[in-house]
Amino acid sequence: MGQKAHPYGYRLGITKPWKSRWFTVKNYADFLVEDQMIRKMVKKRLYQAGISRTEIERKANQVSVTIFTAKPGMVVGKQGKGIEDLRDQLAKKLNKKIEMNVQEIRNIDVEAQLVAESVALQLEKRVAFRRAMKQAISRTLKSGGKGIKIMCAGRLGGVEIARTEWLKDGRIPLQTLRSDIDYGFAEANTVFGKIGVKVWVCKGELFPTKANVKANEKGEKANVNA
Repeated sequence: MGQKAHPYGYRLGITKPWKSRWFTVKNYADFLVEDQMIRKMVKKRLYQAGISRTEIERKANQVSVTIFTAKPGMVVGKQGKGIEDLRDQLAKKLNKKIEMNVQEIRNIDVEAQLVAESVALQLEKRVAFRRAMKQAISRTLKSGGKGIKIMCAGRLGGVEIARTEWLKDGRIPLQTLRSDIDYGFAEANTVFGKIGVKVWVCKGELFPTKANVKANEKGEKANVNA
């Protein structure tokens, strides 16, 4: 079950927030299609900027779009022209008022989506898949990740029969709800066909454990006695 349940959906409403925040009764399907279209358009237009995720909020006839990116300068563009063009394009397509926000991602090596896209890009450049996976794992653990698992599936190395290969290092507790697991998926378009890349990154725990609480209590007592 731990391999089949989506790490984000499994924790939704418990330790993970919704990526789309709005409520409606009549227009649910329309809003859902609009959200998908916004995300696809942002991803397609700004793929090189390293888009980790796009969060959407709605108020009356206004749509607020927040883009989380590794390169905010590339998203905003020269004198804000890039973000204004994107806003105008979305407003024209949706016929609604669009508000655009850009958030910078400080540590890109622990963002699962960006790690998956990085590995996919290397596979497209014909880098050996095991080498690309090992380098990504090394960078993530050095950047503060508690654990990482990378899975590549397809005609790896150009062989005739497709297969799945994976590498893992550190802790990836998929069934522990308090563990902060980030998940990302990307596709590499190689001359032999598509290769899917899945990445799971453990960033630690969101709730304090009993051991941590006891350690903190001991530290507080020691400070008081001192």
